[in-house]
Formats: sequence, structure tokens, C-alpha cells
Amino acid sequence: MIDDPALLARAEALVAAYAAAELTIATAESCTGGLVAGLLTAITGSSTVVERGFVTYSNAAKAESLGVPVDLIAAHGAVSAPVARAMAEGALARSRATVAVAITGIAGPGGGSADKPVGLVHFGLAVTGATVRHLERRYGDLGRTEIRRLAVGDALGLLESILAPGLAPAS
Repeated sequence: MIDDPALLARAEALVAAYAAAELTIATAESCTGGLVAGLLTAITGSSTVVERGFVTYSNAAKAESLGVPVDLIAAHGAVSAPVARAMAEGALARSRATVAVAITGIAGPGGGSADKPVGLVHFGLAVTGATVRHLERRYGDLGRTEIRRLAVGDALGLLESILAPGLAPAS
């Protein structure tokens, strides 16, 4: 995935724009297993932008590393909007970053259900001083690699959205 030319080009532009804006990123990744952080850190100069990454694949890791309440996971499941938001909030609170993106989903091939099928991915985006945003994608059962690739692209999209006027955190 890190050798995907389109994703690399987007990551390069994102790193340059965040560096110019003096913004920093933390990632909280479950189903992508660190691919967003890996892609961003493949870019020269990313050390000025990428503050840290959390790979919180298990529910225990989400609770221990990011402070996601266990009762929230129990009530909604790890793959849910409330958990994605809490992951993003936790990554922002437990880092020195100004922006945090979180990803939790079902990449398959197993693990899906009627309510939460393979290809369901929830994203959270936390920015210092702003309301946490959420994005839900239902990619379908496209295969593990493709679901994860699409999720990385959507995570970049959320990070790119911060660069729009009025969305960046106040200095």
C-alpha cells in the first residue's frame, strides 16, 4: 500500500501542507494496522508533522492506550461511530498533535454480521478546539487489501479537509 503512487502523492502534499500550517498529526488505527502512519512517514520531512501513531487493534488496546471507555465498546461495539470518535479524542488527548484521525472497521474476510458487514469502516477526526467529526463507509466485501487501501485514502481525505479555510485549529 505504501507503494501506491496516488496515495504517496496525496501523502506528500498533505505533509507539505501540514508543515506549512504548523499542524501535527496523531493516528489511532485498528483495521488499517498503522498503514496511515506508515504512509505518512514514508514521506521525507514527515517528522515535523507526524507526532505519533497508535495501533489499537484489540478492544483492550483501545481502552488502555486511547482511553476509550469499556462500556462504550460494550454498548456499541468496536466498529461504531461512538468508538471511532472516542479513539480520535483519545489520540488527540494522549499526544501533542493538533489533529487526530481514527479508523475502526471490518476488513474481512470474516468478522462481519448483518448489522456490521465486512467493509464497514468508521472514522473519527479530532481537531484541537473543534467538535469531533465522524465518517462512515460501507465499501462492501472487496477483499481485505482493497478495504484497507480505501480506508487509508478516506483517512487522508479527512486530514486534507482540515486544510480548508476555517477548519484548521486556532493557533
